[in-house]
Amino acid sequence: MLMPQNWTRRGFLSVTGSATLCATTLGVSGWICPAAQPGNRIAGSRLKTSLNAYSFNQALTSSEASKRLSLFELLEFCARHNFDAIDPTGYYFPNYPNPPTDAYIYEFKSRAFRLGLDISGTGVRNNFASPDKASRAADVELVKKWIEVAAKLGAPVIRVFAGAVPAGYEQKWEEVAAWMVESLGTCADFGQKHGVIVGIQNHGDMLKTAEQALRIVREVDSDWFGVIVDTGCFNHGNPYQEIAAVLPYAVNFQVKESPHGRESTERIDLKRLVSLLRAANYRGYLPIETLPFKGRVYDPHVVVPQFLEELRAAIKASE
Repeated sequence: MLMPQNWTRRGFLSVTGSATLCATTLGVSGWICPAAQPGNRIAGSRLKTSLNAYSFNQALTSSEASKRLSLFELLEFCARHNFDAIDPTGYYFPNYPNPPTDAYIYEFKSRAFRLGLDISGTGVRNNFASPDKASRAADVELVKKWIEVAAKLGAPVIRVFAGAVPAGYEQKWEEVAAWMVESLGTCADFGQKHGVIVGIQNHGDMLKTAEQALRIVREVDSDWFGVIVDTGCFNHGNPYQEIAAVLPYAVNFQVKESPHGRESTERIDLKRLVSLLRAANYRGYLPIETLPFKGRVYDPHVVVPQFLEELRAAIKASE
């Protein structure tokens, strides 16, 4: 089916129905909506490494001065290991949830530049699935403030959440989704004004599947809105098929060590992941996020470089 040029994505999908009707593409056993194909991708793929600051969560939030790590020290870590970029989550900046001072923002931005690092994105905590309208409105204002921070940092994307399934609404996904779409649409409009794309992370909350993520994306229906692909949180199907399904709307990533959550010992198949990215002509950052879990001695100074080298090897093998 060809889509008339004057149709919106939302209008097209209201006719074609759910994403389960979409054809298999990308040469893998996954499904994606033809209407979800962005028009601004070109043939070829370019992949850049980044570090999601949450990998150092314990050190960045430690109350002990001897164990505490600053964002500026994390910049130096990234430079030493030749990351292309850093993804500094908002909660690690001073004054969060309030924005840091402009002086701090610009000092961080300048230091990153001098170390040869891009700022691939940032993110906040929010809950657009709350039944409390005032609470959702407050979180919209929070996201707006941090969109302005992202713009000052030069970060192209801000990461937001859908929110946990609210008690009593387990069988009312459609109702909660409408709240989410309204809030996310407002954020995307604000992001457009400041040149910052809003990305929603599939986090195993209201967004457990690719179909749910795509539903929200097509309802928001904005070129300034997309998916932050969390490779460890599609746990209700084949994770690689789910990742392939959302790739047309991918605006950033969180590449996890396992495709089945932090408690799984199954390692992600990075060669398979990179193959999907190449087939989808993805050009952008691949922030890695390593996590502590039960029974594991977790030292990000050791774990992060190891995982980075695994990712680099997978990228090189695909060239």
